[in-house]
Amino acid sequence: MELIRKIKESEAQAQQTIDQANADAAKLAEQARQNRQQQLQEAEQKRKKVIEAAVAEAKKQGLAEAEKIKTQALRHQQDLRAKAEPKMAKAIAKVTSYLRG
Repeated sequence: MELIRKIKESEAQAQQTIDQANADAAKLAEQARQNRQQQLQEAEQKRKKVIEAAVAEAKKQGLAEAEKIKTQALRHQQDLRAKAEPKMAKAIAKVTSYLRG
């Protein structure tokens, strides 16, 4: 009788140990899942910040390049106009002279 009671107590303790181990394992698994989720969120935030910084830098460089091209185009236009004006003056003089007769 005593032996049966001790066996049942041992079985109950073993079951409690198993239940506690299962609970601990579930708790650890949940903590690991939460940690992974948090790491994923942090990585996503860092990725977004890097992308935003890259876009801002690209925009800045694009605007600088556009301004440079605009300045070059204006300079080129002025050079062409400076080269064309003397020729236009000569052409106008010839046409005017021809029309006057």
